[in-house]
Amino acid sequence: MFNHQKYRPSPAFKLSDRSWPDNELRHAPTWCSVDLRDGNQALIEPMSVEQKLEMFDSLVQIGFKQIEIGFPSASQTEYEFTRRLIDEGRIPDDVTVQVLVQARKHLIDKTYDALKGVKQAIVHVYNSTSTIQRERVFKLDKSGIIDIAKQGAQWVLEGAKDHPNTHWGFQYSPESFTGTEVDFAVSVCNEVIEIWQPSPDNKCIINLPATVEMNTPSVFADQIEYMCRHLNRRDSIEVSVHTHNDRGCAVAASEMALLAGADRVEGTILGNGERTGNMDVITLAMNLYSQGINPELNLGEIETHLEVFERCTQLPRHPRHPWVGDLVYTAFSGSHQDAIKKCLDLQQDEQPWQVAYLPIDPADLGRDYEAVIRVNSQSGKGGIAYLLEREFGFKLPRWLQIKFSQVVQQASDKSGKELDAALIYQILWQSYGDSHGIELKQYDIHTADSITKIEAMIKAGSSIVQVNGSGGGALEALTHAYLEQFGTDIKIRNYHEHALQADSSSEAVCYIEAEINGTNVIGVGRSKDVLDAGFKALTAAAGQVIVKPNHEKSTA
Repeated sequence: MFNHQKYRPSPAFKLSDRSWPDNELRHAPTWCSVDLRDGNQALIEPMSVEQKLEMFDSLVQIGFKQIEIGFPSASQTEYEFTRRLIDEGRIPDDVTVQVLVQARKHLIDKTYDALKGVKQAIVHVYNSTSTIQRERVFKLDKSGIIDIAKQGAQWVLEGAKDHPNTHWGFQYSPESFTGTEVDFAVSVCNEVIEIWQPSPDNKCIINLPATVEMNTPSVFADQIEYMCRHLNRRDSIEVSVHTHNDRGCAVAASEMALLAGADRVEGTILGNGERTGNMDVITLAMNLYSQGINPELNLGEIETHLEVFERCTQLPRHPRHPWVGDLVYTAFSGSHQDAIKKCLDLQQDEQPWQVAYLPIDPADLGRDYEAVIRVNSQSGKGGIAYLLEREFGFKLPRWLQIKFSQVVQQASDKSGKELDAALIYQILWQSYGDSHGIELKQYDIHTADSITKIEAMIKAGSSIVQVNGSGGGALEALTHAYLEQFGTDIKIRNYHEHALQADSSSEAVCYIEAEINGTNVIGVGRSKDVLDAGFKALTAAAGQVIVKPNHEKSTA
C-alpha cells in the first residue's frame, strides 16, 4: 500500500539567528574525492586493483589533493591497492591519501599497517551517533556512543606515534549526523577534538555526513552553522561535509553548508554512491565556475576522465546530467535555437559570456558547437540557419529562414527523426537550388547607354532554347528574356547575396524571392562569380513555375 501515514516528519533543527543566507561563495572548498571508497562500495561489481589504479591517476590529473582510497582494513583488494600506491611511488608529493576505518582497535592497527611508508595520509575514523542507530542497532545510550568515539580517537592517535616518519592527519565522522541531535553531535566531536589536540598549524577534520538526507538543504545549513559556532578550537578544525542524495539535494546541501561555514567537501565524480548517490563534485565545481569562481579542479578535458570513470564503474552517464551530459548544451526547441544563434552572433571573445540558455561556453569543457543546436520537428528557423552557416557558410536571410523552416519541419515530421546539417543542406538545394527542369547553359551580356542586353541558351526539358532580353541591369534583362520566351512575369521581391568565405577565392551565394505569374517562389544559386550566382538563383526560381518551353522558338 502507498500509505504516507506511516511516516513522520524528520525533526527539523532551526537556527533562529542564522547568518548563512546572507553569505556568498567566493572560493572553492578543499575537495576530497571518495570515488575509490564510498563510490566503489556502491558498485554491483567493485573495481579491481588495476581499475582503481587507473581511476586514481585520473583523479590526480583532475587536481584532487585529497583522495579517500578505500577501507584497507575491511577488504584485501583495498589493502593491496593501498600498498601498490605506496610501494610503486604512485602518490604525488602534493596529494594526501585518506583511508576509512571503524573505531575498532584491530581494524585501526591493520589500517596503519596498510599505510606503512606513506609520506602523508589522513586516517578517517567514524562511529554512528544517530538516535535510530543508538536505540535500534547498538542499543547504547549517549555515553556509550561517546565512549566508542573517544576510544577510537585514542587508538588512532597512538597508532600514528608508531610511524613518526609519516605526516598524519586525523578525521572524525559522527556517522548519520543528520539523524543526530545537534547538541549531542557537538558533544561527541568535542570529546574527539580534546583527545587529538589540534592546532592552527596541525588541524584535524570534523566531517559531518548527511549519511541519509533527511531534511531540506536549509536545515542542513542550520546544523552546520550551529556546529561551526560550538566546536571547540574552531581555528584548528577543518569542518567537512559529506552529503548523500536521498532527497535529490546533495549538491544544494553542500553549497549551503559552505555558506554556513564548512571548509571542505567530500563527493564523487558524477555523484556515484550508495542508494541515490553522493554529492557530485563535478556539478558543484561547475556551479562555482559558472559564477566566475575558480573551482581549482582541472575540468577543461573532463571528457577524457569521464570515459575512465564510466569504464571502471560500469555506470553510464545520463544524457541530461548537469554540465557534462551529452545533451545538456543541446537545443531542439525553435525559440531556444533562435535565441542562442542571436546571442552567439553578438558574443565577442573579450566580453563576459552572455548567451541565452547556455550558462557557460561549452568549449570550456571540450565541447564543440556541433551539438549545441540540433534539428527535429520541434526546431525552428534559428537552429536551421545556425547549422547551415556553421557547416556550409550559408547565411540565410530572415525571409528565407521563415519559409525554409516550414519545409524542414515537414521533412522531420515525415521521417520522425533528427535531421543533421548535411540532410538540411540537401533539402535546401532540392527545394530551391535545383534547376527544376530549366538550366541556364551559357550567356553573353552587353551594356550600352545604361541598357543591359542578354543572349542566353536555356535547356528546358529536353530542348535547348535561345532567349534574349534587355533591362536596366543583368537580372532585369534575364527576367525579360524569360517573359518573352516563356510568358513568365517575374517580379523580384527579395534579393540577398554573400561570400561563403572571407577570401578572394570564395564562392558567392545568392538568394532570390520572386513573384512569378502570381506565385511566390524562391531560388538559391552559388558560383565563383556573384552575377552568375544571381542568374542561377533566378533560374532555379523560374524553373518552379515554367512547365514547358515555347517550342516555336526552340532549336535543336
